[in-house]
Amino acid sequence: MTGPAAPTGRGAPAGRVERLAAAAERRASAAVHRWRSSLQLRVVTSALAAGMVAVGLLGVYVSDRIADGLFEQRREEVLQESARATQQAQATFAASTASTGPELQTLFYDLVPALQTGGSGSREVFLRRSPGDLPPLLVNDVSTDPALGGLITPDLRQAVRSDESQRWVSVGIPLGDGTLAPGLLIGSAVEVPAAGDYELYFLYDLAAEQGTLEFVQRTLALAGVGVVAALGALTWLMTRQTVQPVRSAARVAERLADGHLAERMPVRGADEMATLARSFNEMAESLQDQIIRMEDLSHLQRRFVSDVSHELRTPLTTIRMAAEVIHASRDELDPAARRSAELLRTQLDRFEALLADLLEISRFDAGAAVLDAERRDVRDVVTSAVEAAAPIAERRGVWLTVELPEEPAHADIDPRRVERILRNLLVNAVEHADGHPVEVQVAGDQRALAVTVRDHGVGMTEEESAHVFDRFWRADPARARTTGGTGLGLAISIEDAHLHGGWLEAWGRPGRGACFRLTLPRRAGITLTSSPLPLVPDDGDLPTPAPPVAPRPRELDPAALPDLDRLEA
Repeated sequence: MTGPAAPTGRGAPAGRVERLAAAAERRASAAVHRWRSSLQLRVVTSALAAGMVAVGLLGVYVSDRIADGLFEQRREEVLQESARATQQAQATFAASTASTGPELQTLFYDLVPALQTGGSGSREVFLRRSPGDLPPLLVNDVSTDPALGGLITPDLRQAVRSDESQRWVSVGIPLGDGTLAPGLLIGSAVEVPAAGDYELYFLYDLAAEQGTLEFVQRTLALAGVGVVAALGALTWLMTRQTVQPVRSAARVAERLADGHLAERMPVRGADEMATLARSFNEMAESLQDQIIRMEDLSHLQRRFVSDVSHELRTPLTTIRMAAEVIHASRDELDPAARRSAELLRTQLDRFEALLADLLEISRFDAGAAVLDAERRDVRDVVTSAVEAAAPIAERRGVWLTVELPEEPAHADIDPRRVERILRNLLVNAVEHADGHPVEVQVAGDQRALAVTVRDHGVGMTEEESAHVFDRFWRADPARARTTGGTGLGLAISIEDAHLHGGWLEAWGRPGRGACFRLTLPRRAGITLTSSPLPLVPDDGDLPTPAPPVAPRPRELDPAALPDLDRLEA
């Protein structure tokens, strides 16, 4: 029996690299977010960046000027020394009595070391015969360090031979550790009476000047770091004095937005920030007074509506009893009185519905509405709402079509409130369908359920869609309500949807109908981000003409005045 194969580990380094890259990306994103969200951090970093650039440019300029000064000063000094040494060598050659090769060679060996030690610093000396015709006596070249003879280039030798003045060139002197030290090579032509023309070179080491320059550069770097650090600290302190009151104002504003109207900013001193704090506190005080007055007024209005609604129930009950008696005896009345009895009963039904809606709205305003949620199949609720609206649709000649999913559409809902929402949407669609079909569709996903009610009637504009859920709002005030609506149905419906944590939205176009979409979360506490059904229908953007509106029969309008001539006939 064989066990599972052991991992080879080939993917481990790649996975580790990916994790490190992801962690670095998260840190970078967090740093960028931190930088963008902090004004003080942005100001400090900008000041530090500007300070480092300024100090860097200043340091480069100062270092360059110091380097040029040190080099120029040392160059003038060594040129004078080499000129004096050249004159001394020429005088020695002129005064020498050496006339043979060995005597001249001995003179060279004595003169070159003496020239090496005669300067203000360390230097190397090279004495070389100039190329050309063979001199009377042949004497070997002499130098203090033959290994550095390669620094004397043919171009320099040609320049020395062609010019009686000194010629110099900057060179790099190789050191034992493989590095180069700065140096200055100076050449001059001399004449040896018994041997002909020679070239005398002095190699000066500028390591001391380079050390001085490096010390100055280190000092400038340390001073620059100190200046940048002081600039950053100063900027941080200054921005803190400016940003701290702004942060305090932001915290107080958030507290005020959360309902803590007694929050105020601390006032310190008498500068501009203190003036800002006092002005902010005065504004908060004024807003608190206005909000309190508005809350008191709103409370009085809600209390007034609630009290009036309750108080109207008693006389309404009495009127209802009298109207029922009259309606029961309507067959004994003349046609005009019989029609009046029917109108009285119809309007009393509408009045009672209006009182019930006013009481429901007052409960929403007072925050007393309670959601009695249970696990239900939304398809059953939709079917109940459609069955309740079917008689109205039949009287209006409107065909209702329902598209339900095959799978159960369970959600945590209050069946009474959801059915009321759908009933209001269906009645509204039937009233404005003008004989065209009304389509109901139900769909769901893992997070939400959606129900759309679509009619193909007169439709509405985008501005009307934005106000369709306002209380007592009507797109066409001249259009009579044939179904006895109170003008509060859609306002109550959107409150019921919000109580579930859902959405209720409207879309419409003139002549293309309207579509209302109810979206509910499947479970309590889910925050909706999308809906399973689109709000704009597939044919919503097609330029279909508006259908002709047929005249409404008077018999279907309960609010119309009776035709006395027809009744008498």
